[in-house]
Amino acid sequence: MSGRPIIEVRGLRTAFGSHVVHDGLDLEIRRGEVLGIVGGSGSGKSVLFHTILGLITPERGEIFFDGKPMLRMSKAERTRLERRWGVLFQGSALFSALTVRENICAPIREHVDMPQALMNEIADLKLGLAGLGLEAADKYPSELSGGMRKRAGLARALALDPDILFLDEPTAGLDPISAAAFDALLAEIAPTLGITVVMITHDLDTLHAACDRVAAIADKRIVAVDTLERLAQHEHPWIRSYFGGPRGRAVLRG
Repeated sequence: MSGRPIIEVRGLRTAFGSHVVHDGLDLEIRRGEVLGIVGGSGSGKSVLFHTILGLITPERGEIFFDGKPMLRMSKAERTRLERRWGVLFQGSALFSALTVRENICAPIREHVDMPQALMNEIADLKLGLAGLGLEAADKYPSELSGGMRKRAGLARALALDPDILFLDEPTAGLDPISAAAFDALLAEIAPTLGITVVMITHDLDTLHAACDRVAAIADKRIVAVDTLERLAQHEHPWIRSYFGGPRGRAVLRG
């Protein structure tokens, strides 16, 4: 987690009409870290996520990936960049008409020209990496439990061996046992693969189990970014409220 940040956000301003979501937001994401992003409802967590991914264009500011300005990239440069990241949207966003194996093959087919047999082999390897057995490969998303769908979505996000993984509320909707299992899987995969992980989450257990640092959004910007333990001592009112309840205190006590 040393050297130049893999992603730098500088002076970001995003707005929808007269509604300003971010104003002067700065954030550095270190190579190899697991960074959690927290904030209250309407604070702009998902907007930041989608802006970094290029799904929303900001009014002002710059976003750099490996030192290169993303907002000024050509279409070809952008396509090459998108091969270097994987995304797990909230709800997994699997294609309902495709089997799990076909879902994992989808990003490979989009970016790489290779025989179907080799794609299937890669998909099966990613299934195992995400903690699913081959018996899940030919199932459809509707036939999977919530936890299995999350793992299938993770396998698809890992299909192209990304440098960086974006996760949007990865444990939302899971029961505590499934959520804890997903947290443990993530904490194992990130250092093993040497990838950077950026996740939006409201789950204090996930922050404690998987994140190296946590960034808090409030007042239209990042108000603090630090380890979970140090962030919990920050004086900002929203941070104090977030970590000051019974559950927050219980998680921090470990």
